[in-house]
Amino acid sequence: MKHEFKETLLYVENLSVAYDDTVIIKDINLVEKDVVREGIDFTGQVVAFVGRSGRGKSTFFKALTGLVPMNSGKILIRDFENPEPNAAKSVKEGNIGFVDQKYTLFRHKTVSQALKFSLRKTKLSESEKETKIKQYLKDWGLENCADKYPNELSGGQRQRTAIIEQLFSSDHFIVLDEPFSGLDVGNIKEVKKAFELLGNSSDFNTIIFSTHDIELAIELAQTIYVIGYPTIDGKQQHYGTIVAKYDLREEGLAWKDYCEDHIKLSKEIIHQMMIS
Repeated sequence: MKHEFKETLLYVENLSVAYDDTVIIKDINLVEKDVVREGIDFTGQVVAFVGRSGRGKSTFFKALTGLVPMNSGKILIRDFENPEPNAAKSVKEGNIGFVDQKYTLFRHKTVSQALKFSLRKTKLSESEKETKIKQYLKDWGLENCADKYPNELSGGQRQRTAIIEQLFSSDHFIVLDEPFSGLDVGNIKEVKKAFELLGNSSDFNTIIFSTHDIELAIELAQTIYVIGYPTIDGKQQHYGTIVAKYDLREEGLAWKDYCEDHIKLSKEIIHQMMIS
């Protein structure tokens, strides 16, 4: 399917993070652009990060969302408040939404109250906030949950609420750490639906997620990055970095039903993970 790369949405250059004297991730570089597909109103970007445990995926996500400081490098995202084309800003905490595996929500706020709180920094009027919340609850199948508290929600409902909450406060960027971990088939279906809703609501919406399920990564993402330990001069290092990138759009595998070529790619990614 024909597609075109437009302006840069996310730019990471020479990112490294160390705790005390231990380097966790180093020399991470990536560029993700807005993608427009022919004949499709909204596409959105879905980016997956895979890699063996302990290779630095969670640290990378925390740095990306401003939750841990960088030792070096820069992270820039598109500044949607600036009308200039390609205007960018450095990432600060809150610019990119982060949904952890626990789908942390305010215990003492209902779904509606929590979503209203996440819109507190916007310039919307009270009635515009109400309208936006109602629309999202309807689109995301949460209409019956508006007055419920987190302990009254199912796992899938909690996750969808957490995603909307982060999207409201961070605009077009959202990072999900292992969103499929420990979920049953029904809940996995719900998360896939959430990804679809995110992609269909704006061209600029960019979902970044990590997973151990390579098939899900291939099914949902257009770009897959492998984080692992690099081998330099024949010696394996002990810090995480991007060791491989797979662009499914360029390979003609994005937005296609799962086929033999996807299985082949899956084996290639698993091999890359195992050697790094």
